[in-house]
Amino acid sequence: MKIAVLGYGTVGSGVVEVLNVNRDSIARRAGEVIDIKYVLDLRDFPGDPIQEKIVHDYHIILNDDEVKVVVEVMGGVEPAFTFVSQALAAGKNVATSNKELVAKHGARLIELARENSVNFMFEASVGGGIPIIRPLINSLSADEILEIDGILNGTTNYMLTKMAEGGLDYEAVLKEAQEKGYAERNPDADVQGYDACRKIAILASLAYGRQVDFEDIYTEGITKLTPVDFLYAKKLGTVIKLLAVCRHDGEGVFAMVSPVMIGSGHPLYNVSDVFNAVFVNGNMLGDAMFYGRGAGKLPTASAVVADVVEEVKHVHTNVKINWNKEKLQLSDMKEAFHRFFVRVLDHVSRDQVTELFGPVDFVTADGVEGEYGFVTQTMAERIFDEKAGALDGMLTRIRGNF
Repeated sequence: MKIAVLGYGTVGSGVVEVLNVNRDSIARRAGEVIDIKYVLDLRDFPGDPIQEKIVHDYHIILNDDEVKVVVEVMGGVEPAFTFVSQALAAGKNVATSNKELVAKHGARLIELARENSVNFMFEASVGGGIPIIRPLINSLSADEILEIDGILNGTTNYMLTKMAEGGLDYEAVLKEAQEKGYAERNPDADVQGYDACRKIAILASLAYGRQVDFEDIYTEGITKLTPVDFLYAKKLGTVIKLLAVCRHDGEGVFAMVSPVMIGSGHPLYNVSDVFNAVFVNGNMLGDAMFYGRGAGKLPTASAVVADVVEEVKHVHTNVKINWNKEKLQLSDMKEAFHRFFVRVLDHVSRDQVTELFGPVDFVTADGVEGEYGFVTQTMAERIFDEKAGALDGMLTRIRGNF
């Protein structure tokens, strides 16, 4: 089977490496040998064996009937969407790791693949090498998915781990993450929560079968967290994680991305450093956990190649994916229920706090002066906002799941 790879960056070169190193075992699983015929890139790679397969014109790939599978690992929405759409329309299968593309146009591309009896697969778009897309499509198809909680961004999880363990501030851990290659020069997609937002939009769309627009998901990053927040978290026996959540509450679905304090009983409590994890709760299955390296050249490439193998096995048969273009209207975030950890200045009396919020748990942190904290009972976001608006002296709040 002849395939083409679009993009020879980190993931693209990883795909080539996986196919070369595991050539024989992949052939046994696919039922035939998989050969790369073309690699599309704007650059040349003199001295690299891949140079003999480099092309600069996408139409060479598009017009070659021998190419049955196209691997898109360029990233971004365009020209990826145009190239992938054209490949599917031409009867070629597509495998991608591109979360931006899948979150924005997944439903349309799945439909286009179905119309042309080919497949559009995207396991690597969420969680890197962690298998989560295919389990949602196949293994959990008998369940109603009630909840998905995910640590879906390795960069921020590394940063939060370092802030918790070393008492470092945000700027210091960001610089360290950039030096280690975990964070980009412009880290906004990670630290503002945009990356995790797109990933939970994909998982929610698959879980509930309709389009969840990432623009509709409440998203809050980690940039406002301070070392003091982590001192309180330690005192409370919690850790702070950037959680991406979607939940079916019986009446509708809400989704959000934000820092959350989680207790030791939460399945994601011990997920540290650059690791990712996804917790899924189904009405029949109960709890399931998927854990591993959520990024990196070879883990991501491994997931892409697994999709290629599936497409080779089903080259002329569309594998149904339940994700249609009808938009899922998310429930109002203001009606979501949480506990809240709140920091306030010392001049705010405890009587005022209990008068506003009812029974709360007060907490102080070692070495922190001029303020204290408290944890509310579970309440709707709307109710909390109303009460917090009447509290003069509030420093910050973090949602809690403990």
